[in-house]
Amino acid sequence: MTNYDTQANREWWAQRWIDVLESFGWVRRLARARNYAREGNVLKIEFHGAKVSALVQGTAPEPYKVSLSLDPFDDEQWQYILESMSQRAIFSAKLLAGEMPQNIEEVFTSNGLSLFPLTKFDIHSKCSCPDPANPCKHIGAVYYLLGDRFSEDPFVLFQLRGRTKEQIISALRQTRSANADGSLSEETESQFSTQSQIDLQTFWQYNEQLEPSLVVVTPPPSSETVLDVLGAIPFKPETASSQATVSGQLALEYLKTIYAQVSQQAVMTAMTTGGRET
Repeated sequence: MTNYDTQANREWWAQRWIDVLESFGWVRRLARARNYAREGNVLKIEFHGAKVSALVQGTAPEPYKVSLSLDPFDDEQWQYILESMSQRAIFSAKLLAGEMPQNIEEVFTSNGLSLFPLTKFDIHSKCSCPDPANPCKHIGAVYYLLGDRFSEDPFVLFQLRGRTKEQIISALRQTRSANADGSLSEETESQFSTQSQIDLQTFWQYNEQLEPSLVVVTPPPSSETVLDVLGAIPFKPETASSQATVSGQLALEYLKTIYAQVSQQAVMTAMTTGGRET
């Protein structure tokens, strides 16, 4: 049974969905709806493109019919969104791995859009029950179940905005492939030609003392490393697959240990040398 009273059980984007809904002044209504969701009154929930339909058991013998949708983005808007996603390697890596990047909302806001509803008028919902309030507890119960679906598959949230998981992944792969295979422009080729004349033996050397006020040693903004982005190491030994999984996990933990030690040593070196190249 899902515990709807704790935030720890939800992914951040699912909790963000609930927080947005409660910010519309629906706290009391959603409290009743939470009980409906907890007690399993949502009998069925289906996705038809960008629209959601559900059956919710109320006090009547027959379950009520609930429908819900957000305003989908058009093709041009999605093109801008996908181009912005492809330009951030971490976004593509996370999404291709089935995860929602922590600051994914920046992609939408930079294009004048919002992934989550901005106002209550951005959500279009109706219920066959006689309650004139919207959201009624049947609609609210579906809101909570959607939060669960978002936790299981973040692409469901994108689907409500008009693009399926398959469409997004395919577009990201095509865009990144095109960027990787594209020919260099004349300006870029000229830059490479100029850089080829650089003396690589002395390129990384700098023997002058840096201005102390310009040297700031700070921890990284996130604990996430490239190892977290890449995920499990795909070992392919001749042994059983379970042993391959264990070997991959051990190797990954070992690399994480080294990564942490190197990072700590780099900070200590920077602090003790005062910015001078060693």
